[in-house]
Amino acid sequence: MSGRNGRDSPEGARFPYWSFSKTAIAVCALKLADEHLVDLDAPHKEHTFTLRQLLGHSSGLPDYGSLKAYHAAVARGDKPWSREKLLDATLAQGMHFPPGEGWSYSNIGYLFVRDSIEEATGKPLGEVVQDLICKPLGLASVEFWDTLEQSAALHWEAGAGYDPRWVYHGCLIGSAPDASRLLHAFFVGDLLGSKAMHEMLVRRSLGGAIAGRPWTECGYALGLMSGVMRDAGRAIGHTGGGPFSVNAVYHFPDLADPTTIAAFTGTPDQGVAEFAAARIALDH
Repeated sequence: MSGRNGRDSPEGARFPYWSFSKTAIAVCALKLADEHLVDLDAPHKEHTFTLRQLLGHSSGLPDYGSLKAYHAAVARGDKPWSREKLLDATLAQGMHFPPGEGWSYSNIGYLFVRDSIEEATGKPLGEVVQDLICKPLGLASVEFWDTLEQSAALHWEAGAGYDPRWVYHGCLIGSAPDASRLLHAFFVGDLLGSKAMHEMLVRRSLGGAIAGRPWTECGYALGLMSGVMRDAGRAIGHTGGGPFSVNAVYHFPDLADPTTIAAFTGTPDQGVAEFAAARIALDH
């Protein structure tokens, strides 16, 4: 799906955006920073890391994705853990490095970002995303995912019964075309001013190729995976995955016609969605 026209997506189908939601969360944080409602570089009130470090995964925080007990509980269909249980289990792993002195992907970091956004606005994250992104762009399909009723209505039947509260930083659902429209709007300047957009795009280089995936160079900005996907050139966006599906939503700025693609698959293999996004971009 390009940022302008979707294709091959069943009409009315809604998919989990998984970690592509981090891109939307980061946009909200940058917009609030532009309005001086949050400070990207002030230390957290209870920790030494900053909001910028949380957004760029350089806080040093561990991740609950590495907890076998977490995945086992999700697979059993258990009731989601309390915030306290999740944080205790995750933080028991210890900090990976002092804030700002390394890089390590952390969903816990985005839980703290969510806290900052909700404290600054006095609104739940879902309302903030609607106010700052969905309503201005007319993304009618995009919703904050927080009920089992929404899970039952997803395109992937395997999603019925999945409790979205297991995604502690918050997760969006929506159509494939609206996912690409959201990211495309960022790149054409419809979401952030030039200064905030530049800040969000500042990236950390993280290495070269990844086996089984199209990346030949990898990096991360603020809420954005940023690297090179073979012949498609630079790719900036986010891959997201959960127990029953994966998506890859990317902008390809080096193409003659810069294009934004959203690819959704019912497989847990991230490479499948990423290869599809790169292929569609080249064929566009």
